[in-house]
Amino acid sequence: MAKQEKRPARRKRDSDVHLESVPTPGAEWKPTTDLGKQVKEGKVSQVEDIFKQGLTIMEAEIVDTLLPKMDEDLLLIGQAKGKFGGGQRRIFRQTQKKTKEGNRMKFTTYAVIGNKNGFVGLGMGKSKETVPSRDKSRKKAKLSLIMIRRGCGSWQCHCKQPHSIPFEIQGRCGSSRITLIPAPRGKGLCVEKECAKVLALAGIKDVWSKTYGQTKTKVNLVGALVDALKKLSQMKVKPGEIESCGIIEGRIPEAEALKNPEA
Repeated sequence: MAKQEKRPARRKRDSDVHLESVPTPGAEWKPTTDLGKQVKEGKVSQVEDIFKQGLTIMEAEIVDTLLPKMDEDLLLIGQAKGKFGGGQRRIFRQTQKKTKEGNRMKFTTYAVIGNKNGFVGLGMGKSKETVPSRDKSRKKAKLSLIMIRRGCGSWQCHCKQPHSIPFEIQGRCGSSRITLIPAPRGKGLCVEKECAKVLALAGIKDVWSKTYGQTKTKVNLVGALVDALKKLSQMKVKPGEIESCGIIEGRIPEAEALKNPEA
């Protein structure tokens, strides 16, 4: 009986995967877009001008140049597993894919950045490792920066200071819905914890909220909040209401001076 030839062992696909490299901090920025070149040359010095002209930010270094020293945080979208500590919230959402070579793991993070003075951005990053996913989410958060409209729209408060939102607004993402209601000064952020992180980095100090749907899905709930914040700037407002509610878009010069006393 003839001997069967041995087939060559199948190479594992994981061994051929190229690991993602983490970008080295402090590298010199070489802009590739027209907007990036204008920012580096000093022709565009205010981030508000970018939003007023309807331009798109396609390089994260633009935000680093125009809005330095921004605060950042990672939202708790994951959940720990196991007998000890199961159910606790984590910053990494871990998923697995079943293959012939075994389980393929992927990590997802959700980052939020803001200057606490009218600008906030959120981004989601996915990777096979934790550090690259975190860096991706931070970069996408800078690319998705939005300018927030603030004011004082509460009937209990007529201070005309931009500590809250000017009017009630609703946002939706999937089955999750959230309604933001103006609150009087000193009330605080009466909202879910992860949503409170986003509002605090945006510069909103007082707000009431109502949530509907599957709110335990944090990604959709935060997505509904972002949708509501975008609608704040899209809503048309009468000229008389701008003064009565103290509506302002973007940064407040006095708050920026207090944050950076050396400037």
